[in-house]
Amino acid sequence: MFYDSVAEPLTFSFLLIENLSMMSLSSAIEPLRSANRLIGREAFRWRLCSIDGEPVTASNGIRLDAAPVDQALDGSHAIFVCGGMRIAPMDVKRYLAVLRGAARRGIAVGSLSTGSYLLAWAGLLDGYRCTIHWENGAAFEEDFPKVIATGKIYEIDRDRLTCSGGTAAMDMMLHVIADRYDPDLAQRVANQFHHERIRDANDEQRGGRLRRVGSLPASLQRTVHTMQQNLESPASVGELAKAAGLSPRQLERLFNQHLGMTPARYYLSLRVDRARELLIYTSQPILEIAVAVGFASTSHLGQWFKRIYGMRPSELRERAGRRQLGQVSGLGQVKDVASLSPAVAFGTDLPTKQ
Repeated sequence: MFYDSVAEPLTFSFLLIENLSMMSLSSAIEPLRSANRLIGREAFRWRLCSIDGEPVTASNGIRLDAAPVDQALDGSHAIFVCGGMRIAPMDVKRYLAVLRGAARRGIAVGSLSTGSYLLAWAGLLDGYRCTIHWENGAAFEEDFPKVIATGKIYEIDRDRLTCSGGTAAMDMMLHVIADRYDPDLAQRVANQFHHERIRDANDEQRGGRLRRVGSLPASLQRTVHTMQQNLESPASVGELAKAAGLSPRQLERLFNQHLGMTPARYYLSLRVDRARELLIYTSQPILEIAVAVGFASTSHLGQWFKRIYGMRPSELRERAGRRQLGQVSGLGQVKDVASLSPAVAFGTDLPTKQ
């Protein structure tokens, strides 16, 4: 790992973005503090920084003092971008320059939650495994095809460390503690927070309708996985059953028993859920979204979307304050940038990846 030959203390800088998730930040820092206490020395050090050294307000309203990022990076071994539900830095080019500069200096780069967007825009995740909060996953994959996005709770790929946010940041830091020192220390730290099981990088996120999948019979898990991989061109119930080694009738019975609906209805729900994520977190035209989730027209998508969510796709996008990419040519034309998806908030004329 990037820290194998680093002398103590291993120093992390946390680049704060307005409306950052306090849960993610605390979950990343507290294991380091506890490790220092149990070791009896300053094995880890952390710094809070912002792009200009001004205080930053978290999504819960707490205001955090921060040092200028250029100052914080001196002596740092890694920098983490702290994202949240809204990522809308008004001067994106400065953020990208800072992150690219840190990478050129040999400083590891990482992210908490939606902070992965900034790393991806900077071109620092191309060819790397990374992760992001499950709500943003579909949109992230659409926006960054060169990035190896997974559904894991965290990913550590060489000198890139990303996590899906929330308590996943704790598991990622516990992994660092175990790797740098020993697993027993990491478990002792976890015990301090009543964190009964340290999840590893193989653990999948359990968001949305997929939260129950892990407890399903293996044949149903395989079927749901097949559905996930075939949203644009849905497979028939017969094809799903064959892939699971079951008859269509057996598959129907299992779905009704464990999920309370038919395979076709569950499949449809997955597709509409994915459409919802794309509507909120991207600026793709609704027709493109409909096609991406296996609907032949916007009216067909709209029919089922309204049945499930009680509104048309266009109403959801309007309520969320989103804009089509074609309606936005730059940040200066948007009054409430913080309400936009990362793709829109960052504008359509981002600097070329380097």
